[in-house]
Amino acid sequence: MNLRQEIDALEREIKRFLDSCDTLEALDQLRINFLGKKGKITLLTKRLGSLAKEERPEAGKAINRLKAWATEALETRKEAIKTALRERQLQKEWVDVTLPGRRFAIGREHPITLVSREITGIFTGMGFEVAEGPEVELDYYNFEALNIPKDHPARDMQDTFYVSDNVVLRTHTSPVQVRTMEKQRPPVRIITLGAVYRCDSDVTHTPMFHQVEGLLVDRNITMGDLKGVLTRFVHLMFGKDIGVRFRPSFFPFTEPSAEVDIQCVICKGKGCRVCGQTGWLEILGCGMVDPAVYGFVGYDPEIYSGFAWGLGVERVAMLKYGINDLRSFFENDIRFLSQF
Repeated sequence: MNLRQEIDALEREIKRFLDSCDTLEALDQLRINFLGKKGKITLLTKRLGSLAKEERPEAGKAINRLKAWATEALETRKEAIKTALRERQLQKEWVDVTLPGRRFAIGREHPITLVSREITGIFTGMGFEVAEGPEVELDYYNFEALNIPKDHPARDMQDTFYVSDNVVLRTHTSPVQVRTMEKQRPPVRIITLGAVYRCDSDVTHTPMFHQVEGLLVDRNITMGDLKGVLTRFVHLMFGKDIGVRFRPSFFPFTEPSAEVDIQCVICKGKGCRVCGQTGWLEILGCGMVDPAVYGFVGYDPEIYSGFAWGLGVERVAMLKYGINDLRSFFENDIRFLSQF
């Protein structure tokens, strides 16, 4: 068989294989067999050197025509296979556009966010400004400047996360009050809101929770002013018919100190399981700023007086929305979040 006959035979062979190729993998194998480095057309090209000199030009042209035709034929077949694959895929993955759309479940703003915003709105409405501070705090601001020295037993009241000997995760937002008083002369009227951390975890406690604390320092501030501000807050948050009472308590940075109870929002003061049949629920702690604290910020206690308070946002949210499990705030259950 001469070279011309071999070229014709290869063309017929390629056509036969092209007709039987129905996958891209088979087509690629066909390309390798005929056009690859060791393919049949490539081997023909290498045989040109064995032909007589006068036969080489014509034979070369014939091989190049075969190569060009084979390349084009393979590309045409490739597009045909791709089209067929797309058609089969569309047949399997068709969409009925007349079907109703799928509704995706969505949450709402977190109850902690809602309550934080409402608390902030109430106090800013009374003229307080919002102050912020670091969550990783120096021991000095978290304890010492709040009248809690190294050996003070009040440190045992707060299980603290220590980063180092002198650096802690803040156990309350009160350090912001000290930092503000260092930078600002009275009058001072601020609230601070944020996350705080304590080594405590059970059904009613979490290692991280949220606090709102407030501070007002000016001339002639009395316990009556404190009671007026906090009573107004309770009535705006829970309703004007909710009873409020102040009980004596102890905090190292306030003197005198008090805890504030509100009439049980579940039983309206009649007594139930939630309030332990007392009709009252504790909501926050407060008191007049201890004069010892003023010594750390350079305020004259003979001229200025003030009060401070602090409350847990989760506690208020549980009372406001009737939530009985603290863990619900942190589980991100869409069924819980969608209620708000």
